[in-house]
Amino acid sequence: MEDSVKIAVVGGGVAGSSVAIYLGSMGLDITLFEKKSSLVDGPPMCHLHAGGNLYPDISMEQCVKLLKESIDLIHLYPQAIDYRPTLIAIPTYDTNKPSDLLKKLSILQNEYAKLVQVDERNKVLGDPKNYFKSYNKEDLIRIKESNEYVEWITPFVKEVDLEAIKYPIFLVQEYGLNVFRIAASATTLLEKYKNVSLNLNSEITKIVDDNGYKIEYIKDNNRYTEKFDYLINAAGFESGKIDDYIEKKRDRFVEFKAAYVTKWEENTHKWAEVIFFGKRGSSRGMRQFTPYSCNYFQIHTMTKDVTLFDNGLVKSSKTSSMPKLNDDFLNKIYYEWKWSEVEDRTNRSIEYVSNFIKNFKSAKVASKPLYGAQQIPGVEDSLRAAEVSFDGESYARCEIVKASSVLSMADDIMLKLIEKNIVDKGMYKHRDYDKYYVEKELIDDLSTKIAISRGYPKCMGLLYSETLYN
Repeated sequence: MEDSVKIAVVGGGVAGSSVAIYLGSMGLDITLFEKKSSLVDGPPMCHLHAGGNLYPDISMEQCVKLLKESIDLIHLYPQAIDYRPTLIAIPTYDTNKPSDLLKKLSILQNEYAKLVQVDERNKVLGDPKNYFKSYNKEDLIRIKESNEYVEWITPFVKEVDLEAIKYPIFLVQEYGLNVFRIAASATTLLEKYKNVSLNLNSEITKIVDDNGYKIEYIKDNNRYTEKFDYLINAAGFESGKIDDYIEKKRDRFVEFKAAYVTKWEENTHKWAEVIFFGKRGSSRGMRQFTPYSCNYFQIHTMTKDVTLFDNGLVKSSKTSSMPKLNDDFLNKIYYEWKWSEVEDRTNRSIEYVSNFIKNFKSAKVASKPLYGAQQIPGVEDSLRAAEVSFDGESYARCEIVKASSVLSMADDIMLKLIEKNIVDKGMYKHRDYDKYYVEKELIDDLSTKIAISRGYPKCMGLLYSETLYN
């Protein structure tokens, strides 16, 4: 094995932080550069995307890939997972069919059972037999009329017009993903490793590719230069800047998105996440209703006047790998939103959700949105399962679209390092889950501090529900 190979990871989002954790746990010399003051502060997250069951338009191959990757993510960040299910309903006006979703879920249930059979440690989405449950209209009417309490279902039948949806509906072990707790977990894990240097508040100004990578950066108003043998580009939506620095052309999209934070004081129910299918970008786009502690709810509606934005999806040019968002989006990312726009879009999100969950109309604006820009590599903007690309012998791009892909990405990078004789081949797909253990109380404390420091309610840093499975 080669000695003293220095690896730079540029970007401390979920991709960069996770690959730094994985490679750092193998004893490699890692320096992580992040220009913000804390890790994993990017586009909003709400769930694992385990199996891609929320995306009717992606391939079954991508769905199975996301299922496997989500199991890995739970092992990496167990204290960041909200172990509550997701309830999926298809409105009567939507063109999707419950029978198609049932077919997809049945395939995923079978794939999950296979993974558990291979390794019992993969049983992190509950018993495979209970991966999903379906409820017909008659089931819901019976529950409603009998006043029987059925966990996760009763709030839905009390609040939703049962004539407005197709049947059956599905309760899936698709768990929540808390961005503040991922940030806290990543920070805690990286601080354990003496072989990992964590450079926060560090803005890279230049990279020179010359028999290695000379990185120039500013930290605390001082300028520094360091030389590295291997470069991992995990700069998220700014990945194109790194490509441009070292003249490695790559096609990609960048999309600006936002999710809205609301407070529903009158709520007395313990909700699952609820998804109402809808055509992306239309006036009836998918509605996502995500519960947090203390009656806070995060809302996505995949419409252009709420979560999506006119001109919010841009692609790279012939001369630059960096797609150019307009100044309004960049001001939101780097500085602040106009409060009038926060109120307008949040209130619209409340209105759209209350079309189905009627009493949610009393919810109020709680804080600024969760927001950011997401890269989508290549030339197909519907891609959801992606990991990494390589250019040359010592340059890798982390190109995840969904957070669940982080360890698949790290595995591919590890394979390249093995080929270069930097690490032993036994480290490929190595999983030492004990290394990722952190105490819940420690994450509770740090994640709430991170939420507050970013301008969000303290409760959003806490788990909505405790683990449902041993």
